[in-house]
Amino acid sequence: MQYLIILLDDTSTSYCHYSNRGSEHRLIPIDVLREGIKYAMLDNLMVQFVWPGYDMPQEYVEVIESIDHNNIAPAMFLPKGQKTDIAVFDDWRDMCDYAFDNGTAYVLRIDSENLFLNTEAISANLVKVQRLSVILTDVDKFDDYALAQYKSVLDVFGNEIFNIYKRGGTTQLNLITDRMMLQSMNNCNAGCDTVTLAPDGKFYVCPAFYHANEDEYEGTSKKKVSVGDLKTGVHIGNQSLYKLGSSPICRICDAYQCKRCVWLNRRLTNEVNIPSHEQCVMSHLERNSSRMLLNEIRKVGEFMPNIEIDEIGYIDPFEKVIQNKS
Repeated sequence: MQYLIILLDDTSTSYCHYSNRGSEHRLIPIDVLREGIKYAMLDNLMVQFVWPGYDMPQEYVEVIESIDHNNIAPAMFLPKGQKTDIAVFDDWRDMCDYAFDNGTAYVLRIDSENLFLNTEAISANLVKVQRLSVILTDVDKFDDYALAQYKSVLDVFGNEIFNIYKRGGTTQLNLITDRMMLQSMNNCNAGCDTVTLAPDGKFYVCPAFYHANEDEYEGTSKKKVSVGDLKTGVHIGNQSLYKLGSSPICRICDAYQCKRCVWLNRRLTNEVNIPSHEQCVMSHLERNSSRMLLNEIRKVGEFMPNIEIDEIGYIDPFEKVIQNKS
């Protein structure tokens, strides 16, 4: 393990695919917070605090400041006196007149309908930020029509990024530019490199496994499944399944920017190491858009000469495997 994510409240902001439907504040007990920080120190883990939309009591702030850490917070309610490393938008309209900070990375959580209808408006913000990560909240609803629309969205984003680079500027968009900077898989790695401490004092593979309703998974109970606590430590059953080496398709895939979200895997395929068709196709559309952008930028000047993204004839690696076997 390398990272410990600490959810400060049941209403802590979501920064990934899952939705946090919690509406009642339940602040992590101060003794649990202290023990969580102690656990991180003893195991040499980097701490990431996930903030809710209100300020912590001063006693909590002092405990939080006792360890080096990163903060993830809602963009519309940043914690006072804290450096926010990642700020999260849940509505694209909040970005329009926002005072962006160059030292902060931004996340936009958005569903496909709003993304498809407002692509141009969203892309206009790319020139204002050093980094923007767009996270789709309804990957499970993507059909062939939505995937075709997604490709068009990537084309718009790619064109905007090209114009920014052409004018001598820089920006990063996770969906396209990440692949250009990677030479190996750079996934979420929840359950492998990271674990989450929730306000109930228990560990979870990631915040999604704590926040999301268990009835979203087929064939499972509604009981939250923890992977340990502060007294007994982290105990993830079949932990090897969370590692890249246990995913036969992913380990030979070169869509390096794919999040390989184990929560989405479990939700859509009932296996943590098997990605869904939707995830694979979206990741390969992003990969191909990255390749196109790389080639376009090189037409106006030298750019990342040591990086090459090969052309491929498929967008779903599972279909490629089936073709090879037939």
